[in-house]
Amino acid sequence: MHTNVMKLLQILIVSLCVAVPSTGWSRTLEETPSAVAMTGDAVFVRPVMLVTTILGAGVFLVSSPFSALGGNLGDAWDVLVGGPFETTFVRCLGCTLNGKKAAATVEQAEQ
Repeated sequence: MHTNVMKLLQILIVSLCVAVPSTGWSRTLEETPSAVAMTGDAVFVRPVMLVTTILGAGVFLVSSPFSALGGNLGDAWDVLVGGPFETTFVRCLGCTLNGKKAAATVEQAEQ
């Protein structure tokens, strides 16, 4: 019985090691923003989201004891600091979704 559980665990670990690296490519964006979208994003949206990130960090610091008691410290961080931070610094200029734009198309060669 013990050997069957160990074999099942080994199969599960090997499967995860094979599957997990492929998820790194799943958050690339296929958007092509226009010059107007990029300009509006750089002039209006990024400064507002930077202020929102700073204010959210302040609100998080004040509310973190209550969030910790409620058991949602991670959720509070994601909403108050993480989301605005990603929108400010990680999102490609002019894009509407958070994530990095693929620098180049990578295709796997057929064997």
